[in-house]
Amino acid sequence: MAAPFFSTPFQPYVYQSQQGSVTAFQISGGDVQVLQVMVKSQDKLTTKPGTMCYMSGNMQMDNNYLPENDGGVWQWIFGKSVSSTVFFNPESDDGYVGIAAPFPGRILPVDLANFGGELFCQADAFLCSVNDVSVTSTVEPRPRNIEIGAEMILKQKLRGQGMAFLVGGGSVMQKILAPREVITVDAACIVAMTTTINFQLKNPNQLRRAVFGGDNQLTASLTGPGVVFIQSLPFPRLSQRIASRSVAGPSLRDNPKFFIQIVMFFFLAYVMIVSSIILTDV
Repeated sequence: MAAPFFSTPFQPYVYQSQQGSVTAFQISGGDVQVLQVMVKSQDKLTTKPGTMCYMSGNMQMDNNYLPENDGGVWQWIFGKSVSSTVFFNPESDDGYVGIAAPFPGRILPVDLANFGGELFCQADAFLCSVNDVSVTSTVEPRPRNIEIGAEMILKQKLRGQGMAFLVGGGSVMQKILAPREVITVDAACIVAMTTTINFQLKNPNQLRRAVFGGDNQLTASLTGPGVVFIQSLPFPRLSQRIASRSVAGPSLRDNPKFFIQIVMFFFLAYVMIVSSIILTDV
């Protein structure tokens, strides 16, 4: 018996661009994809460090610090790279560069001209861009609503009218939000969203989660209009699952919940011992 069919408000993302500004590219592979971008003469391709697989002989590669990266100091403090790899084609013939996704997922070609020239994305979502695209890192202006951590503090905004390529873990779906339409999603599952969406982070009870356990899941309320890209397997969740099943257990620094539970256990034991002594004396 076939499964019943029903329409869903979430659709797989399909790349669309204006006919006159199409960038030639090819995405190969299934779970771990490879992106090949054709770079025209005098054009440049900006990528994250360590993602290049191969390139043609007429391409030049250099590691540069981009001045438009406003969050470079924050990236350096939290141990992230403050440079970008730039590929330039000085020859008259077209060149090509092969870029690999850093983790299992899907590569998303995004034409910023179709999204108003601006797009918010996760810190690890940006893969590469062609020509007129700038990547700026900003600090969350309301830190009281978030957990302190590098991935939550660092936010990225893409600006320009060029082509950008993002990567999302697992499968990636898009949701087109109508005006005043509201959805609630896991904050870690958001790959990117347009700047027209109202983003409100919901923080669960930290003390209850520290004492009784639970996943570090933060939910976000998104209000339209706008477009949001959602991933099924965020990289922090994937790395957490791998670490939890490794041979060596996580340290107390990586698992502060365990340390808090130990402190609560000794505190309750101390209270019970003192109470028994007082009742015995009485």
